[in-house]
Amino acid sequence: MSSHRIEIRVKPRPGLLNPEGKAIHHALVSLGWTGVEDVRVGKVMYLDLDAPSPEAAVEAVEAMCRKLLANPVTEDYEVSVVGEAEVVG
Repeated sequence: MSSHRIEIRVKPRPGLLNPEGKAIHHALVSLGWTGVEDVRVGKVMYLDLDAPSPEAAVEAVEAMCRKLLANPVTEDYEVSVVGEAEVVG
């Protein structure tokens, strides 16, 4: 079994209210960056996972996203393998 580094990008769905993005947008405009039209805030997670193949790792992480890591009503997610997990110790 190999250890895979997985990147998960969770983004708010287009058209849905994003209060954190709105607050950042307002602050940027207040600080003088008037060219900023919109800000959407999401999250990026990195997960190291032992799996027999990169495809199996992605499949497992997508199941994790559906059950816990992303809200299927308000968020979309993307899962990708970004390399082998770093060996610690």
